[in-house]
Amino acid sequence: MKVRVITGVLAALIFLPIVFIGGGWFYGVMALLAAIGLKELLRMKGIRLKQFPGMVALVMVIILVIPKGFIDLPYNLNTIKIDAIIIGLFAMLTWTVITKNIFTFEDASFVILSTLYVGIGFLYFNETRALENGVESLFFVLFIVWATDTGAYFFGKAFGRRKLWPVISPNKTIEGSLGGLLCAIIVAVIFQIFFPIYSAFVVAIIAAVVIGIFGQIGDLVESAFKRHYEVKDSGTILPGHGGILDRFDSIIFVLPILHIVQLLS
Repeated sequence: MKVRVITGVLAALIFLPIVFIGGGWFYGVMALLAAIGLKELLRMKGIRLKQFPGMVALVMVIILVIPKGFIDLPYNLNTIKIDAIIIGLFAMLTWTVITKNIFTFEDASFVILSTLYVGIGFLYFNETRALENGVESLFFVLFIVWATDTGAYFFGKAFGRRKLWPVISPNKTIEGSLGGLLCAIIVAVIFQIFFPIYSAFVVAIIAAVVIGIFGQIGDLVESAFKRHYEVKDSGTILPGHGGILDRFDSIIFVLPILHIVQLLS
C-alpha cells in the first residue's frame, strides 16, 4: 500500500501540471500513454510492437489520438482517421495470408479492437482538454474516478459482503461499488461548489453517477482482459499500480461516454 500511495502521488504531481499546460505537451503525453497502453494490451496476446501488426497498430493509435484543430491539414481529420482504420484492417487481414495463418483472423481482430479501444479512449482525453472549460472538465472526471476507486476500496474493505462480479474480479463487492458511487457524488457536489462546470447541481450529480458506473465497468473490462489472458497486471511501469491500462482503464472508458451523452461538450 505504501508503494502504491507514493507512486500515485508522484504520478499526480507529474500528470496534473501537464493537464494545465495543455497544447502539444498534452497531446504528446497522451500519444505516449496510448502507445504504452497499446503495447501492454498486445503483449497479453503475445504480439510485440516491433512486429508488423504492432507497428501498424502503433501508427493507427497515434493517428486516432490526434484531436480536432491540433494541426492544420489539407484533408478532413476524421476522414484520415477512418482511412487509417481501413488501411490497418486490410493490412492485418493481408498479414494472415502472408504468414499462412500463423497470424490468425482472431489475432487481426484483437489488434484492431485493441487499437480502437486505446486510441478512442485517449483521443477523448485530448478532446476534453480542448473544451473551453477543458481543464476543469478533465479534473472533474479525474477526481470523480479517483473518488470512486478509493471509495469502492475502503467501503468494500469495511462493509463488503456480496460479490459484485466474482468471475471477473473476485475482490470487488456490491457494497464497495455503492460506496464508490456515494464518494463520487460527494466529490461532484464539492467540485461544483468551487468550480461549477454544469448549470445545476443535479446535472453534476448525474455526471458523477455516470462516471462512477461506467468507470467501474471500464475497470471490470480491464480485469476481464487480464483474467482471460492470465496476467496479474497489464504492465509494471507504475510500481504498486501495474501498467498504464491498470491506471487509465476507467477514464478511457468514461470520457467517450460523457461526450456521447452530452455531459461534456
